Amino acid sequence: MPLYEYRCRTCDEVFEVHKPMSESATSATCPTGHDDTVRLLSMFARSGVTSTAGSQPASGGCCGGACGCAR
Repeated sequence: MPLYEYRCRTCDEVFEVHKPMSESATSATCPTGHDDTVRLLSMFARSGVTSTAGSQPASGGCCGGACGCAR
């Protein structure tokens, strides 16, 4: 179930709510009971395997397949 981040416009509290994607457009009540909230744009960070060949992608793309480039 997705995690949505909200900010209360009344008390400025930032909080998270788990809810189905089908309810993503519905508002949320802040933990202190206020209804005037706004959904925030959450940033997504991904970490994992990185390439050892400089700035080339770890897999696929140029120099990772049959693109014809020479190293």
